[in-house]
Amino acid sequence: MTVDNLIKTDLLIVGAGPAGASLACFLAAHGINGILIASAPGTAETPRAHITNMAGLECLRDIGLEQECLDIATPSHNMSHTRWCRSMAGDEFARVYSWGYDPKYKASPGSYEAASPCEHVDLPQTLLEPILTKRAIHKGWSVRFSTRLLHLNQPSPDMVISEVMDDLTQATYKIQSRYVFGCDGARSQVVRELGIPLIKKPGQGLALNVLVRADLTHLIANRIGNLHWVFRPEEMNAPPWAWAAIVRMVRPWNEWMFIFLPVPGADLTADAMDASHDEYLSRVKEVIGDDSVQPEILHVGKWWINETVAEYYSDGNVFCFGDSTHRHPPFNGLGSNTCIQDAFNLAWKIDYVMSGKAGSRLLESFSKERQPVGVDIITRANQGLRDHIHWQKTIGMLEPDRMKRLEILAEFDDLGEKGKRRRKEFQTAIETTKTEFHGLGIEMNQRYISDAVYLVDQGPQPELPEGACEVKTHHITTYPGRRLPHVWVNTRAPGRPISTIDLAGHGRFCLLTGPGGQAWKEAAQEAAKVTGVEIASYSIGWKQDYEDVYFDWAHKREVDEDGCILVRPDRFVAWRSILMVTDPGTKLLQVLKSILSL
Repeated sequence: MTVDNLIKTDLLIVGAGPAGASLACFLAAHGINGILIASAPGTAETPRAHITNMAGLECLRDIGLEQECLDIATPSHNMSHTRWCRSMAGDEFARVYSWGYDPKYKASPGSYEAASPCEHVDLPQTLLEPILTKRAIHKGWSVRFSTRLLHLNQPSPDMVISEVMDDLTQATYKIQSRYVFGCDGARSQVVRELGIPLIKKPGQGLALNVLVRADLTHLIANRIGNLHWVFRPEEMNAPPWAWAAIVRMVRPWNEWMFIFLPVPGADLTADAMDASHDEYLSRVKEVIGDDSVQPEILHVGKWWINETVAEYYSDGNVFCFGDSTHRHPPFNGLGSNTCIQDAFNLAWKIDYVMSGKAGSRLLESFSKERQPVGVDIITRANQGLRDHIHWQKTIGMLEPDRMKRLEILAEFDDLGEKGKRRRKEFQTAIETTKTEFHGLGIEMNQRYISDAVYLVDQGPQPELPEGACEVKTHHITTYPGRRLPHVWVNTRAPGRPISTIDLAGHGRFCLLTGPGGQAWKEAAQEAAKVTGVEIASYSIGWKQDYEDVYFDWAHKREVDEDGCILVRPDRFVAWRSILMVTDPGTKLLQVLKSILSL
């Protein structure tokens, strides 16, 4: 509604990247919409984020967008290796399996297949954003590009006034909304307006992205992988901006991002990263190492390697997330996936509060749950970059003196103890990087502690098994505040299998029980009537709604057959009862009211 240059709406999203656009889609799935503005003239021009992991894809699956993403994404088998080499066409120093393709991980109980019904894909931001914005528009959202936020204030608890500018006409106007969502990236105006403190650690300098069209199909047959570290220890005069390169597949196998890195610790200025088009092109050709390839440069851009997270994510009725609150390098592929999960966590809470199914205090759980996740991912992503220092040092890349580098290289060829030691150190250093390429734990092990999780009658938080790695090992548990485990179940006369992940979600609570748990299903029906909250109830087990023919659910549920697991709309466990209780109806209603701040 427009009144005297004032537009009124319930919801205003600032920023149309993976964070803002996915939030619009998730809110639309709840039947609510509003206005989305973005300072950019359209969706992403360059493929910044690209790995879409299982946790992120599960959120899109919940609203029926998974298949559309899969139709244009690069399948995971094209991501099966990460390599270290002298050039794309030249000698290879090492390689590791990536993204779950190591046979050791495929055979383990904590494998990628056991974690989710989804799998990793490579979906560049240039392709993901149009999917999201199209869905948002088709579901009723007004999307306004080339529109910048200038100022905002909160004159009352349920009103936010945002002053914006249309960059095409230079006209300014105001938008009155109940809620504002700051998803406007690393230079967030919303965060500045709110004065949210940022926890900053020293950055790791600048990097240079050079987007290249080059057909490398003939080189890739025996070099399958989406990430290739290219470096030459013997090189004399590398450009200061191109000490080493990470060549990242954008589209197989004719579009690539050449990420050029300066010498670690060089602390170059932005101007020092500048070069002519011909200089960039020459370096790209050297990195490719095949004169028959004629690359074309499509775009050049610089970016800072940050380690920054906001102290909190919300202030009154303004909520910030995505790159506005967590900024980090792309190692472990956590960026856009975390943005999407931030949005998925918040969307159902906004819907429940707006519809009167929850009290406003439910929204306080957003920052309490997602800010610690932000701390974890910026720490992990930067550690992922630091993990590469070990092999760089071992192979001599950090030695400023070229003769010293050549001496180190020569040691690799030594057949005695000196060579044995050098080769072993390099092997160990390369294996250290596996936490980047097999980071299933950091992707899936989010732990929520807030009033939106009922922990009063639970024991202590479960710990990872002894010897497990918190970054690499997915901890499968139904403890409240953890992700619902994925298990394939079926009907007694088998049809198409369905994941427990798909039984839950879809904007509603879900209660899972087993033989002997009928009273829990009846309690869920009564609780739904009292609160107006939809609760889908299923019994899994012998002659139940769904059969556990592999007995996977029996191993993972951690409750007895007559116990229950209550799952939130974002598929995180809200509460569980190990056994049947004396009065399940009263208990379940108590738990639900507590979670929803009723």
